[in-house]
Amino acid sequence: MKLNNLMKQAQQMQKRMLEIQEELANRTVEATVGGGMVTAVVNGQQELVSLKIAPEVIDPDDVEMLEDLIVAAVNEARHQAQELMTEEMSKLTGGVKIPGLM
Repeated sequence: MKLNNLMKQAQQMQKRMLEIQEELANRTVEATVGGGMVTAVVNGQQELVSLKIAPEVIDPDDVEMLEDLIVAAVNEARHQAQELMTEEMSKLTGGVKIPGLM
């Protein structure tokens, strides 16, 4: 009987994990760097969905600065998305960290 309950709980948790992943695909986080010069928007599955670059930061003589700003914005947005996922999954697991899940 206990094994049945454990299996049901595991199935419910798996179902809820899939629901959370679907929900996260529809949620976004935004990171802006360079005083608003570059903004990256990433969904809860850490996919880049939008990138905005202010025209005044586009300088053909300093492409490296723009590249650095883009990398920084995308990395920060992905970091925020990871935190969002961890937060949502910890609600499911009651704060217990499960290897491979978070």
